[in-house]
Amino acid sequence: MIRSVLQRSLTSHLLSCTRRSCLLTGRILNGVQPPSPGHTPVQQRFHGPLIPKITALVKYSDLSTQKYTMIYTLPYIKLLRAVSRLKLLQTAITVVILPPVYVLYLQGDVPLFLASYTTGIALFAGVMLYTASHIFRRVVGMMYLDPSQTTLKVSHLTFWGKRHDIYLPVSDVMTISDTGDSAKEIILKLKRYSSPQTLYFSTHYGRVVDKLGFERVFGNLK
Repeated sequence: MIRSVLQRSLTSHLLSCTRRSCLLTGRILNGVQPPSPGHTPVQQRFHGPLIPKITALVKYSDLSTQKYTMIYTLPYIKLLRAVSRLKLLQTAITVVILPPVYVLYLQGDVPLFLASYTTGIALFAGVMLYTASHIFRRVVGMMYLDPSQTTLKVSHLTFWGKRHDIYLPVSDVMTISDTGDSAKEIILKLKRYSSPQTLYFSTHYGRVVDKLGFERVFGNLK
């Protein structure tokens, strides 16, 4: 009799343990597991660092909507834009003309001299387009400063002759003395500490609109 009572007690204890383990397992699978002592949940550990990253992204996206003060402008940038687009048009015309000229040459209607001359013009136009775009893309058209004078907005041309704006931290822009140039030189370099890319501007052909803001970025002009 005592033996049967012990068996019933042990069986009920095992069943209760089994239920607890199943209940505990279900809570773990459903994500309701209580944190153990000395253990920091994953969500709490990573929730903190995510906030600055999102804030920084929002601040960067707001750069284009801020009001900037112009400090430098190049009046000839419109002429460079027109020349760049004209070279694109010229190259496109020569590329379109080439196939009919070759067809006429193969049919015997056009001499070899004319076909060679057309090919030479097309190649020359392509080389000139590449050279012009390589130079024009590195010419600074305008520069602006944000109200806090910590961000420099630089406008230059793209390959297609369109305007492109880049935003640079003022602390990353080299002064004129750091680039090795002299303030009296006609062509000056715009360089950064963090990038080998070089842009060019000129205080001789261009105009410094805000002298104090310009010197805040590039140093003393004297």
